[in-house]
Amino acid sequence: MASLKDIRQRIGAVKNIQKVTNAMKMVAAARLRKSQRNMEQARPYARRINEVLEHLLPSIDRALNPLLEVREPEKVGFVIVTADRGLCGGFNGNIIRTATTLIDEYGRDEASLICVGKKARGHFIKRGYNVIGEYTEFWNELNFGHAAGIVEQITHLYLENKLDQIFLIYNEFKNVVQQEVITQQFLPLVLSEAEEQAEAEEMSDFLFEPSEATIVNSLVPRHLNVQVWQALLESNAAEQAARMNAMAAATDNAAEMISTLTLDYNKARQAAITTELSEIVSGANALAKSS
Repeated sequence: MASLKDIRQRIGAVKNIQKVTNAMKMVAAARLRKSQRNMEQARPYARRINEVLEHLLPSIDRALNPLLEVREPEKVGFVIVTADRGLCGGFNGNIIRTATTLIDEYGRDEASLICVGKKARGHFIKRGYNVIGEYTEFWNELNFGHAAGIVEQITHLYLENKLDQIFLIYNEFKNVVQQEVITQQFLPLVLSEAEEQAEAEEMSDFLFEPSEATIVNSLVPRHLNVQVWQALLESNAAEQAARMNAMAAATDNAAEMISTLTLDYNKARQAAITTELSEIVSGANALAKSS
């Protein structure tokens, strides 16, 4: 059995850790409120612009914009959105596992990665993947310019034919206790055959003003920027929720450990007192017999 001193030291260490995890939980909760508010404010616009473009795609000429060009996917890119820090449960691990599985399906040698967040960058660089872009240490000052910068690199690679297909992988915020890994094709913009047919029938009588080309060339870049911006907002909110839950669980576990260690300490202390009393009684009996 551990000594009383060792148990006291362990209790003190666990209490210190509990203070840290509780503080991290409170910070994550405060950041979650802000990030969730920003995410929910951006969702309606992102969804609406996506719906408008989905309505337009089946009826427009893809030659109007090079970003709509569909090519044979020989060189595939992956934009992987993780956090800069850990201590957020399975948040980063789920993204990395999903991305690794998808990359293996297309072939690691043909895959190029743009890593958003230190966790993705560190994981894939360490394992020798072809990381062609990295964006880190901006989450505390997250703004629309960060999304625009990522989209600028993506579109440049696509227009230069360095990538033929690009996927966006991120965590979508469902609620405080649930996040869902989303994998969506970012470029080229496509619909399924059933969706294209349904949208084409619905849009068959629509007129474009000022012109179809003007609308497409204005809407496509805006759509791409908004989709990446929404992905960053969703990921940021999901990260804070995951960290808050992880730190809450850690704080509760620390409380249980302190309770267990306190019980062990009391048992050890009682055993030590009993031993001392036994030694005193034995000594007194020995003196009485000798006299």
